[in-house]
Amino acid sequence: MAHVPAGVGLLALMRILLACPYDWGAPGGVQVHVRELARRLTEGGQEVAVVAPARRPPGESWVHVVASPIRIPYNASVAPIDPRPWSMRRVRRVIGAFAPHVVHVHEPLTPSTSMWVTLVSNVPVVATFHSGATRSRLYDLAAPVLRRIAGRIAVRVAVSSTAERFAAARIGGTFEIVPNGVDVARFRDAPPADLGPGTKLLFVGRLDPRKGFPIAMAAFRELADDRADLRLIVVGDGPERGAVQTLPHEMRERVRFLGSVPNDRLPPIHAACDVYLGTSVGGESFGVVLVEAMAAGLPVVASDIAGYDEVLEDGVQGLRVPPRDPALVAAAVARILDDPSLASRMGEAGRERAIEFSWERIAPRLTSLYERAIATTGG
Repeated sequence: MAHVPAGVGLLALMRILLACPYDWGAPGGVQVHVRELARRLTEGGQEVAVVAPARRPPGESWVHVVASPIRIPYNASVAPIDPRPWSMRRVRRVIGAFAPHVVHVHEPLTPSTSMWVTLVSNVPVVATFHSGATRSRLYDLAAPVLRRIAGRIAVRVAVSSTAERFAAARIGGTFEIVPNGVDVARFRDAPPADLGPGTKLLFVGRLDPRKGFPIAMAAFRELADDRADLRLIVVGDGPERGAVQTLPHEMRERVRFLGSVPNDRLPPIHAACDVYLGTSVGGESFGVVLVEAMAAGLPVVASDIAGYDEVLEDGVQGLRVPPRDPALVAAAVARILDDPSLASRMGEAGRERAIEFSWERIAPRLTSLYERAIATTGG
Protein backbone atom coordinates (compact mmCIF):
# COMPACT_ATOMS: atom_id res chain seq x y z
CA MET A 1 0.00 0.00 0.00
CA ALA A 2 1.21 3.51 -0.76
CA HIS A 3 2.52 5.31 2.33
CA VAL A 4 0.54 8.27 3.71
CA PRO A 5 3.06 10.64 5.30
CA ALA A 6 2.50 11.51 8.96
CA GLY A 7 0.79 14.83 9.54
CA VAL A 8 -0.65 15.11 6.03
CA GLY A 9 -4.42 14.96 5.63
CA LEU A 10 -5.71 11.78 4.04
CA LEU A 11 -8.20 13.60 1.83
CA ALA A 12 -5.38 15.29 -0.08
CA LEU A 13 -3.59 12.05 -0.80
CA MET A 14 -6.00 9.17 -1.17
CA ARG A 15 -5.92 6.93 -4.19
CA ILE A 16 -9.26 5.14 -4.30
CA LEU A 17 -10.08 2.07 -6.36
CA LEU A 18 -13.80 1.58 -7.02
CA ALA A 19 -15.15 -1.81 -8.11
CA CYS A 20 -18.41 -2.26 -10.02
CA PRO A 21 -19.74 -5.82 -10.48
CA TYR A 22 -21.98 -5.09 -13.48
CA ASP A 23 -21.35 -4.38 -17.16
CA TRP A 24 -20.05 -0.82 -17.16
CA GLY A 25 -21.89 0.07 -20.36
CA ALA A 26 -25.27 -1.38 -19.36
CA PRO A 27 -28.01 0.73 -17.76
CA GLY A 28 -28.29 0.25 -14.02
CA GLY A 29 -28.37 2.13 -10.74
CA VAL A 30 -25.11 0.70 -9.40
CA GLN A 31 -23.21 1.70 -12.55
CA VAL A 32 -24.64 5.23 -12.35
CA HIS A 33 -23.73 5.45 -8.66
CA VAL A 34 -20.13 4.31 -9.18
CA ARG A 35 -19.64 6.56 -12.21
CA GLU A 36 -20.99 9.64 -10.42
CA LEU A 37 -19.02 8.83 -7.25
CA ALA A 38 -15.81 8.53 -9.24
CA ARG A 39 -16.41 11.91 -10.83
CA ARG A 40 -17.19 13.58 -7.51
CA LEU A 41 -14.12 12.10 -5.84
CA THR A 42 -11.95 13.24 -8.74
CA GLU A 43 -13.42 16.74 -8.58
CA GLY A 44 -12.62 16.73 -4.87
CA GLY A 45 -8.93 16.11 -5.54
CA GLN A 46 -8.77 12.34 -5.12
CA GLU A 47 -7.07 10.00 -7.56
CA VAL A 48 -9.60 7.39 -8.70
CA ALA A 49 -9.62 4.22 -10.77
CA VAL A 50 -12.54 1.91 -11.49
CA VAL A 51 -12.51 -1.79 -12.33
CA ALA A 52 -15.54 -3.42 -13.95
CA PRO A 53 -16.59 -5.94 -16.57
CA ALA A 54 -17.65 -4.44 -19.88
CA ARG A 55 -18.70 -5.52 -23.36
CA ARG A 56 -17.54 -2.30 -24.99
CA PRO A 57 -14.54 -0.05 -24.36
CA PRO A 58 -15.46 2.53 -21.70
CA GLY A 59 -15.52 6.23 -22.48
CA GLU A 60 -13.60 7.11 -19.31
CA SER A 61 -9.82 6.76 -19.19
CA TRP A 62 -9.92 5.84 -15.51
CA VAL A 63 -12.04 2.71 -16.05
CA HIS A 64 -10.15 -0.60 -16.34
CA VAL A 65 -12.05 -3.43 -17.98
CA VAL A 66 -11.11 -6.73 -16.32
CA ALA A 67 -13.61 -9.11 -17.95
CA SER A 68 -16.48 -9.53 -20.38
CA PRO A 69 -19.84 -9.93 -18.60
CA ILE A 70 -22.28 -12.83 -18.76
CA ARG A 71 -26.02 -12.25 -18.36
CA ILE A 72 -27.31 -14.13 -15.29
CA PRO A 73 -30.98 -14.17 -14.16
CA TYR A 74 -31.25 -12.24 -10.90
CA ASN A 75 -34.04 -10.68 -8.80
CA ALA A 76 -36.69 -10.91 -11.58
CA SER A 77 -34.21 -9.25 -13.92
CA VAL A 78 -30.89 -10.06 -15.60
CA ALA A 79 -27.49 -9.13 -14.12
CA PRO A 80 -24.57 -8.67 -16.55
CA ILE A 81 -21.70 -9.87 -14.33
CA ASP A 82 -18.35 -11.67 -14.48
CA PRO A 83 -18.66 -14.90 -12.45
CA ARG A 84 -15.24 -16.25 -13.51
CA PRO A 85 -12.69 -16.23 -10.67
CA TRP A 86 -9.72 -16.25 -13.02
CA SER A 87 -10.45 -12.55 -13.64
CA MET A 88 -8.65 -12.03 -10.32
CA ARG A 89 -5.37 -12.07 -12.25
CA ARG A 90 -6.34 -8.89 -14.10
CA VAL A 91 -7.71 -7.36 -10.92
CA ARG A 92 -4.38 -7.98 -9.16
CA ARG A 93 -2.51 -6.26 -11.98
CA VAL A 94 -4.70 -3.15 -11.76
CA ILE A 95 -4.36 -3.00 -7.97
CA GLY A 96 -0.60 -3.43 -8.22
CA ALA A 97 -0.22 -0.71 -10.84
CA PHE A 98 -2.59 1.80 -9.20
CA ALA A 99 -1.45 1.16 -5.60
CA PRO A 100 -4.63 2.42 -3.91
CA HIS A 101 -4.84 3.47 -0.29
CA VAL A 102 -8.35 2.01 -0.05
CA VAL A 103 -10.75 0.10 -2.27
CA HIS A 104 -14.50 0.66 -2.34
CA VAL A 105 -16.38 -2.34 -3.70
CA HIS A 106 -20.06 -2.40 -4.60
CA GLU A 107 -22.13 -5.56 -4.12
CA PRO A 108 -19.17 -7.73 -3.04
CA LEU A 109 -21.42 -10.72 -2.34
CA THR A 110 -22.30 -10.95 -6.02
CA PRO A 111 -19.84 -13.34 -7.74
CA SER A 112 -18.27 -10.76 -10.01
CA THR A 113 -15.56 -8.10 -10.11
CA SER A 114 -16.29 -6.60 -6.68
CA MET A 115 -15.94 -10.01 -5.04
CA TRP A 116 -12.64 -10.65 -6.80
CA VAL A 117 -11.31 -7.25 -5.70
CA THR A 118 -12.31 -7.97 -2.10
CA LEU A 119 -10.55 -11.34 -2.15
CA VAL A 120 -7.23 -10.11 -3.57
CA SER A 121 -6.98 -6.60 -2.14
CA ASN A 122 -4.03 -5.90 0.15
CA VAL A 123 -5.48 -2.57 1.32
CA PRO A 124 -8.55 -1.69 3.43
CA VAL A 125 -11.90 -2.55 1.88
CA VAL A 126 -15.05 -0.44 2.16
CA ALA A 127 -18.08 -2.31 0.83
CA THR A 128 -21.45 -0.91 -0.22
CA PHE A 129 -24.46 -3.21 -0.37
CA HIS A 130 -27.21 -2.14 -2.77
CA SER A 131 -29.43 -5.19 -3.07
CA GLY A 132 -32.87 -5.47 -1.52
CA ALA A 133 -33.85 -8.85 -2.93
CA THR A 134 -35.43 -11.41 -0.62
CA ARG A 135 -33.99 -14.37 -2.51
CA SER A 136 -31.06 -14.42 -4.90
CA ARG A 137 -29.49 -17.04 -7.10
CA LEU A 138 -26.33 -14.94 -7.22
CA TYR A 139 -26.00 -14.97 -3.46
CA ASP A 140 -26.66 -18.69 -3.39
CA LEU A 141 -23.75 -19.13 -5.80
CA ALA A 142 -21.57 -16.99 -3.57
CA ALA A 143 -22.55 -18.70 -0.29
CA PRO A 144 -19.35 -20.79 0.11
CA VAL A 145 -17.13 -17.69 0.22
CA LEU A 146 -19.40 -15.23 2.08
CA ARG A 147 -17.62 -15.67 5.43
CA ARG A 148 -14.24 -15.13 3.82
CA ILE A 149 -15.56 -12.02 2.05
CA ALA A 150 -17.05 -10.64 5.27
CA GLY A 151 -13.76 -11.01 7.10
CA ARG A 152 -11.96 -8.81 4.57
CA ILE A 153 -14.35 -5.84 4.83
CA ALA A 154 -13.20 -3.01 7.08
CA VAL A 155 -16.34 -0.87 6.76
CA ARG A 156 -19.78 -2.11 5.73
CA VAL A 157 -22.13 0.38 4.05
CA ALA A 158 -25.76 -0.12 3.02
CA VAL A 159 -27.73 2.27 0.84
CA SER A 160 -30.86 1.79 2.96
CA SER A 161 -32.26 -0.15 5.90
CA THR A 162 -33.70 -2.59 3.36
CA ALA A 163 -30.24 -3.26 1.92
CA GLU A 164 -28.79 -3.51 5.42
CA ARG A 165 -31.27 -6.24 6.42
CA PHE A 166 -30.50 -8.21 3.27
CA ALA A 167 -26.73 -8.07 3.74
CA ALA A 168 -26.73 -8.51 7.53
CA ALA A 169 -28.75 -11.71 7.22
CA ARG A 170 -25.89 -13.15 5.15
CA ILE A 171 -22.71 -11.76 6.71
CA GLY A 172 -23.77 -10.11 9.99
CA GLY A 173 -21.92 -7.16 11.42
CA THR A 174 -22.81 -3.50 11.71
CA PHE A 175 -23.47 -1.16 8.81
CA GLU A 176 -23.33 2.54 8.05
CA ILE A 177 -26.39 3.74 6.11
CA VAL A 178 -25.23 5.99 3.27
CA PRO A 179 -27.83 6.42 0.52
CA ASN A 180 -27.14 6.51 -3.18
CA GLY A 181 -26.05 9.91 -4.45
CA VAL A 182 -27.89 11.86 -7.14
CA ASP A 183 -26.79 14.85 -9.23
CA VAL A 184 -29.66 16.95 -7.92
CA ALA A 185 -28.67 20.18 -9.65
CA ARG A 186 -28.60 18.49 -13.06
CA PHE A 187 -32.22 17.37 -12.66
CA ARG A 188 -33.35 20.56 -10.95
CA ASP A 189 -32.03 22.97 -13.57
CA ALA A 190 -32.54 21.13 -16.87
CA PRO A 191 -34.56 22.79 -19.65
CA PRO A 192 -37.42 20.60 -20.91
CA ALA A 193 -36.98 18.39 -23.95
CA ASP A 194 -39.42 18.80 -26.82
CA LEU A 195 -41.69 15.79 -26.33
CA GLY A 196 -44.74 17.30 -27.94
CA PRO A 197 -47.96 18.64 -26.45
CA GLY A 198 -50.13 17.19 -23.72
CA THR A 199 -49.89 16.07 -20.11
CA LYS A 200 -47.11 13.52 -19.73
CA LEU A 201 -46.57 10.61 -17.37
CA LEU A 202 -43.00 9.33 -17.16
CA PHE A 203 -41.74 5.78 -16.63
CA VAL A 204 -37.98 5.11 -16.38
CA GLY A 205 -36.53 1.64 -15.95
CA ARG A 206 -35.70 -1.67 -17.52
CA LEU A 207 -38.81 -3.23 -19.00
CA ASP A 208 -38.48 -6.47 -17.08
CA PRO A 209 -40.87 -8.14 -14.60
CA ARG A 210 -39.52 -6.44 -11.48
CA LYS A 211 -40.05 -2.89 -12.70
CA GLY A 212 -43.80 -3.26 -13.23
CA PHE A 213 -44.12 -1.68 -16.67
CA PRO A 214 -47.39 -3.53 -17.45
CA ILE A 215 -48.83 -1.97 -14.27
CA ALA A 216 -47.96 1.49 -15.54
CA MET A 217 -49.41 0.63 -18.93
CA ALA A 218 -52.69 -0.60 -17.44
CA ALA A 219 -52.96 2.53 -15.28
CA PHE A 220 -52.36 4.69 -18.34
CA ARG A 221 -55.16 2.88 -20.15
CA GLU A 222 -57.62 3.69 -17.35
CA LEU A 223 -56.61 7.33 -17.33
CA ALA A 224 -56.38 7.84 -21.08
CA ASP A 225 -60.02 6.96 -21.69
CA ASP A 226 -61.14 10.28 -20.21
CA ARG A 227 -58.03 12.39 -20.85
CA ALA A 228 -57.43 12.90 -24.54
CA ASP A 229 -54.27 14.94 -23.98
CA LEU A 230 -52.56 12.36 -21.74
CA ARG A 231 -49.29 10.86 -22.95
CA LEU A 232 -46.95 8.20 -21.52
CA ILE A 233 -43.20 8.66 -21.98
CA VAL A 234 -41.17 5.46 -21.52
CA VAL A 235 -37.41 5.42 -20.99
CA GLY A 236 -35.94 1.93 -21.04
CA ASP A 237 -36.21 -1.31 -22.95
CA GLY A 238 -36.64 -4.98 -22.25
CA PRO A 239 -38.84 -8.04 -22.66
CA GLU A 240 -42.03 -6.38 -21.37
CA ARG A 241 -42.10 -3.67 -24.01
CA GLY A 242 -44.86 -5.69 -25.69
CA ALA A 243 -47.26 -4.66 -22.90
CA VAL A 244 -48.11 -1.70 -25.10
CA GLN A 245 -49.99 -4.10 -27.36
CA THR A 246 -52.66 -4.41 -24.67
CA LEU A 247 -53.77 -0.87 -25.52
CA PRO A 248 -56.24 0.04 -28.26
CA HIS A 249 -54.50 1.30 -31.38
CA GLU A 250 -55.34 4.97 -30.72
CA MET A 251 -53.88 4.80 -27.23
CA ARG A 252 -50.70 3.10 -28.47
CA GLU A 253 -50.08 6.22 -30.52
CA ARG A 254 -49.96 8.19 -27.26
CA VAL A 255 -47.14 6.08 -25.79
CA ARG A 256 -43.67 7.22 -26.76
CA PHE A 257 -40.72 4.84 -26.28
CA LEU A 258 -37.36 6.59 -26.03
CA GLY A 259 -35.35 3.40 -25.46
CA SER A 260 -32.37 3.25 -23.13
CA VAL A 261 -31.13 6.75 -22.39
CA PRO A 262 -27.81 7.53 -20.62
CA ASN A 263 -28.39 8.94 -17.17
CA ASP A 264 -26.82 12.29 -17.99
CA ARG A 265 -29.41 12.79 -20.76
CA LEU A 266 -32.42 12.09 -18.57
CA PRO A 267 -32.98 15.50 -16.91
CA PRO A 268 -34.55 17.29 -19.92
CA ILE A 269 -36.96 14.36 -20.30
CA HIS A 270 -38.01 14.67 -16.66
CA ALA A 271 -38.38 18.42 -17.06
CA ALA A 272 -40.87 17.89 -19.91
CA CYS A 273 -43.15 15.58 -17.88
CA ASP A 274 -45.80 16.07 -15.20
CA VAL A 275 -46.00 12.95 -13.00
CA TYR A 276 -43.53 10.12 -12.41
CA LEU A 277 -44.70 6.49 -12.24
CA GLY A 278 -42.62 4.15 -10.06
CA THR A 279 -44.58 0.91 -10.36
CA SER A 280 -41.89 -1.60 -9.40
CA VAL A 281 -43.38 -4.72 -7.80
CA GLY A 282 -40.56 -5.35 -5.29
CA GLY A 283 -36.90 -6.19 -4.89
CA GLU A 284 -35.82 -2.56 -4.60
CA SER A 285 -33.36 -1.38 -1.97
CA PHE A 286 -33.57 2.35 -2.45
CA GLY A 287 -35.20 4.19 -5.36
CA VAL A 288 -32.73 6.37 -7.27
CA VAL A 289 -35.35 6.84 -9.99
CA LEU A 290 -37.69 8.36 -7.41
CA VAL A 291 -35.04 10.76 -6.14
CA GLU A 292 -34.20 11.86 -9.69
CA ALA A 293 -37.89 12.52 -10.36
CA MET A 294 -38.23 14.47 -7.12
CA ALA A 295 -35.10 16.50 -7.94
CA ALA A 296 -36.81 17.47 -11.19
CA GLY A 297 -39.88 18.64 -9.27
CA LEU A 298 -42.18 15.83 -10.40
CA PRO A 299 -44.84 14.52 -8.03
CA VAL A 300 -44.41 10.76 -7.78
CA VAL A 301 -46.85 7.86 -7.71
CA ALA A 302 -44.93 4.80 -6.53
CA SER A 303 -45.47 1.30 -5.22
CA ASP A 304 -45.57 1.02 -1.45
CA ILE A 305 -42.64 -1.40 -1.22
CA ALA A 306 -39.49 -1.75 0.85
CA GLY A 307 -36.79 0.60 -0.39
CA TYR A 308 -39.20 3.06 -1.96
CA ASP A 309 -40.77 3.71 1.44
CA GLU A 310 -37.41 5.02 2.67
CA VAL A 311 -37.29 7.64 -0.07
CA LEU A 312 -40.86 8.80 -0.70
CA GLU A 313 -43.08 10.07 2.13
CA ASP A 314 -46.66 9.21 1.30
CA GLY A 315 -48.73 12.34 0.79
CA VAL A 316 -45.69 14.63 0.87
CA GLN A 317 -43.56 14.22 -2.27
CA GLY A 318 -46.15 11.97 -3.91
CA LEU A 319 -48.41 9.04 -3.23
CA ARG A 320 -47.57 5.43 -2.44
CA VAL A 321 -50.02 2.72 -3.48
CA PRO A 322 -50.06 -1.07 -3.06
CA PRO A 323 -47.99 -2.79 -5.76
CA ARG A 324 -49.57 -4.56 -8.73
CA ASP A 325 -52.80 -2.51 -8.63
CA PRO A 326 -53.23 -0.40 -11.80
CA ALA A 327 -56.59 0.98 -10.62
CA LEU A 328 -55.01 2.49 -7.52
CA VAL A 329 -52.09 3.85 -9.54
CA ALA A 330 -54.58 5.50 -11.90
CA ALA A 331 -56.60 6.95 -9.03
CA ALA A 332 -53.46 8.40 -7.42
CA VAL A 333 -52.34 9.97 -10.71
CA ALA A 334 -55.82 11.41 -11.27
CA ARG A 335 -55.80 12.95 -7.80
CA ILE A 336 -52.56 14.76 -8.59
CA LEU A 337 -53.53 15.85 -12.09
CA ASP A 338 -56.89 17.17 -10.92
CA ASP A 339 -55.40 19.26 -8.11
CA PRO A 340 -52.69 21.60 -9.47
CA SER A 341 -51.98 23.05 -6.02
CA LEU A 342 -51.36 19.53 -4.65
CA ALA A 343 -49.09 18.73 -7.59
CA SER A 344 -47.15 21.94 -6.99
CA ARG A 345 -46.74 21.27 -3.26
CA MET A 346 -45.56 17.73 -3.91
CA GLY A 347 -43.12 18.92 -6.56
CA GLU A 348 -41.58 21.47 -4.22
CA ALA A 349 -41.44 18.97 -1.36
CA GLY A 350 -39.70 16.56 -3.71
CA ARG A 351 -37.04 19.11 -4.61
CA GLU A 352 -36.35 19.68 -0.92
CA ARG A 353 -36.24 15.97 -0.13
CA ALA A 354 -33.87 15.26 -3.02
CA ILE A 355 -31.23 17.58 -1.54
CA GLU A 356 -30.69 15.01 1.22
CA PHE A 357 -29.36 12.62 -1.45
CA SER A 358 -27.21 15.13 -3.34
CA TRP A 359 -23.59 14.22 -3.97
CA GLU A 360 -22.58 17.31 -2.03
CA ARG A 361 -23.86 15.51 1.06
CA ILE A 362 -23.12 11.88 0.16
CA ALA A 363 -19.52 12.10 -1.14
CA PRO A 364 -18.06 13.59 2.09
CA ARG A 365 -19.71 10.85 4.13
CA LEU A 366 -18.03 8.21 2.00
CA THR A 367 -14.61 9.85 2.10
CA SER A 368 -14.83 9.94 5.90
CA LEU A 369 -15.47 6.18 5.84
CA TYR A 370 -12.40 5.70 3.63
CA GLU A 371 -10.37 7.54 6.24
CA ARG A 372 -11.82 5.38 8.98
CA ALA A 373 -11.02 2.18 7.09
CA ILE A 374 -7.43 3.27 6.58
CA ALA A 375 -7.02 4.37 10.19
CA THR A 376 -8.60 1.29 11.79
CA THR A 377 -6.61 -1.18 9.69
CA GLY A 378 -3.31 0.56 10.27
CA GLY A 379 -2.93 1.57 6.62
